Amino acid sequence: MSVEKINTLVVGAGQAGIAMSEHLSQMGVPHIVLERHRIAERWRSERWDSLVANGPAWHDRFPGQKFEGISPEVFPAKERVAQYFEDYAGMIKAPVRTGVEVSQVERHQGRPGFKVTTSAGVIEADNVVAATGPFQIPAYPKIVPENSGIQQLHSSTYKNPGQLAEGAVLVVGAGASGSQIAEELRKAGKTVYLSVGEHYRPPRSYRDRDYCWWLGALGLWDEVKIRPKKEHVAFAVSGYEGGKTVDFRRLAHMGITLVGLTKAYRNGVLDFEEGLARNIADGDQAYFDVLREADAYIEQNGLPLPPEPDAWELLPDPDCLKEPILSLDLAAAGVTTILWATGFKFDYSWLKVNAFNEKGDPFHKRGISAESGIYFLGLPNLVNRASSFIYGVWHDAKYIADHIVLQNGYMSYTKP
Repeated sequence: MSVEKINTLVVGAGQAGIAMSEHLSQMGVPHIVLERHRIAERWRSERWDSLVANGPAWHDRFPGQKFEGISPEVFPAKERVAQYFEDYAGMIKAPVRTGVEVSQVERHQGRPGFKVTTSAGVIEADNVVAATGPFQIPAYPKIVPENSGIQQLHSSTYKNPGQLAEGAVLVVGAGASGSQIAEELRKAGKTVYLSVGEHYRPPRSYRDRDYCWWLGALGLWDEVKIRPKKEHVAFAVSGYEGGKTVDFRRLAHMGITLVGLTKAYRNGVLDFEEGLARNIADGDQAYFDVLREADAYIEQNGLPLPPEPDAWELLPDPDCLKEPILSLDLAAAGVTTILWATGFKFDYSWLKVNAFNEKGDPFHKRGISAESGIYFLGLPNLVNRASSFIYGVWHDAKYIADHIVLQNGYMSYTKP
């Protein structure tokens, strides 16, 4: 049987794969994009019904096409985002093959390139770009036993309040997903507890500019001014209900009970770590830091942006913050569901190559891996904090495509 051969194989047809295809096409690199489901599938079926993009339509897009039919200031709904990528793939004539799953990539021995085993047969590729993104396998701590009698689900399988059992809900994780879902459940009449750990809480907008604008104006996308980072800090910003700042005091005053980081389970009782007030205070500090930098930038540049004194005011501390709950008897509290909004972990089990560090994470620099010919795209902080955003992944893909062209030149070189 003949084996199909291609210069570059892109795995995944979400935002990263479509961006990669555009740049490879512009640079004349023969390639195909394989997607095991549909284009932008995770936006379609692995998110809750009311999810919207985290950035406004004027910003969270590729340079080559605007979101048609909606205001630039709107946060597009998930179905609209998926349609955007499907339309974009058609516009650039991306060579996408849907319904094809990659099960293994291994390096050839004694010759360049890789053998790629797929559900549609074997493909040989000189380069492979893993564009499967950061949201691969739901990650949550195995704290509560499956036989506890509590309904447990991850945010990736949550759709709407109607799918949950009767009773109260504990949402674990207070980033963009957890804070939005907790508010939605409370508005649906649920009794809600929200487990809050360390988080970064910026303003959704300030002085007539969205946070995405401030990230660019203040140089925060690129983080030229190095700031120490902690791992596993939730990013609490959302475009929910037209975009508003995530404010945990506001959530508490609307009836959501805040608790600390979920720590342990024993005999129907959940224990929470101390430090809820400290985590809230640290989030406030990050919020005010952005306001201060924004004010200084406006003054320095003489911008006619209106003052926003209300943004500096905090609501009173709710009782759950002043006297935090350190343990919760789930049955006594009526909690029948735990919703884990605790993020995801990578799954590169199909990549049988030497492209990972001792922890099993991708070992790369700007997406160029330790294994020649293997590339990663769409990961958080691949280049900077924009890398896992629609806007940022397009620019990262351009860099990788340029590197592929350079490496192709080395491999095709013949001495005169």
